[in-house]
Amino acid sequence: MKSLFHNYIWHLHIIRIHRRRVRKFCFKLWLYWQWLVHDLSKYSPAEFFVWVKYFQWYRSPNVSEREDKWYSSARLHHKWRNKHHYEYRNDLVWGRYQPIKMPIRYVKEMFCDMLAAWKTYRWSEFKSYYPFEYFQHNIDKSRIHPDTAKLLESRLIILKDKWEDAVFAHISTNYKDNDNRDYTTHIG
Repeated sequence: MKSLFHNYIWHLHIIRIHRRRVRKFCFKLWLYWQWLVHDLSKYSPAEFFVWVKYFQWYRSPNVSEREDKWYSSARLHHKWRNKHHYEYRNDLVWGRYQPIKMPIRYVKEMFCDMLAAWKTYRWSEFKSYYPFEYFQHNIDKSRIHPDTAKLLESRLIILKDKWEDAVFAHISTNYKDNDNRDYTTHIG
């Protein structure tokens, strides 16, 4: 019982730290609404209590849940309820599931989320190239629209090469609006 209470307190603390970091990054990009609703599903019983049960300091609770059940129910719940996850943007097109291009505001939020997650869960050893390497090796490229992948990857490269201030300045300058325009001309 003591360990579940301990997990409850610390998992709640981790969520709050992560959301605080996402807020900081989203505010730099004028994404006030996105921050306000960012990852609210983490407080739902379907995610929160599962993650409390599988909470560990050194890795994601999704990993330990997968080891126990061969899948992560909390992760499945989470990615289908948050528009900044590329998995949310898959739809049935002509009889098969295909990725749909994400609106710019959600690509921005996904970038903020990735950076905040790395700084929250790996804060003591964070390096600016970690999010880029994670993207290269762990993102299923067949499930993210190629244009969305290119846009996100180009921002992660700027982060890797020039660090945080440069990438936020670049995004703020080039993507002032949050509409669904063709952003492929700005990739690079």
